[in-house]
Amino acid sequence: MSETPHTGTSGSGSIDARARRRVAADERRLRTSRRNVTLRSAFAEFVRHPSPWMIGALLLGAVVSRIWIGGWGLADLLVPVVMVAVFPLAEWLIHVFILHWRPKRMGPVTLDTLLARKHREHHNDPRDIPLIFIPWRALIPVLIAALVVALVVFRSVERGLTFLVVLGLLGIVYEWTHYLIHTDYKPRSRFFRSTWRNHRFHHYRNEHYWFTVTTSGTADRLLRTHPDPDSVEKSPTAKNLHALTPSGPADRDPSSR
Repeated sequence: MSETPHTGTSGSGSIDARARRRVAADERRLRTSRRNVTLRSAFAEFVRHPSPWMIGALLLGAVVSRIWIGGWGLADLLVPVVMVAVFPLAEWLIHVFILHWRPKRMGPVTLDTLLARKHREHHNDPRDIPLIFIPWRALIPVLIAALVVALVVFRSVERGLTFLVVLGLLGIVYEWTHYLIHTDYKPRSRFFRSTWRNHRFHHYRNEHYWFTVTTSGTADRLLRTHPDPDSVEKSPTAKNLHALTPSGPADRDPSSR
């Protein structure tokens, strides 16, 4: 799991205050920005990237196949309920153990993954839009694995297809939410604002906390990675995960961008 929270004391108090001001400044920038980022303009950019189309193709194929086959039952209600309930936990586990994977050396070989490398780049520059999305080369084996699970794990084709439908919906929701958080779209609802702030603390305050993306205070609260931001000091590696990547652009207040 993540490191033990550091309490902001003495000299670190000013660092904590600066990080807190930085998130507040980001919120002010969105409120006063002259850029008219609407859901329509955000969606126009969203569909320019491959992962939404790949996940959308899986979703469309699963929906059409599920309707064609029929054979509905109570399990078709149970599968979505269970998947939605466990999704924040799955999101947390993937974020911690796959996206924040530390490269391992085994003799002359370094074990690293495309997802981990791209995620380090994403932390280095959270406003680089292509880095927000799941890399298409990593998504291909994920989609293949989902098909295998649907065919092998579930006792019937019907329930396997229901699983794929829900998985496709969750995948689209994840990609859209994560993308929208990193744009200049102004949060309007209370739920999205809390989700938006939660993810920004992960990027701009301390990368060892706030791992969920589509929700706030769910799995993080359960697994004790949802502390009071005032009790957590600014991490020097929030933009340079594990201090493994070259230093990127100066770590400056987002309002100056």
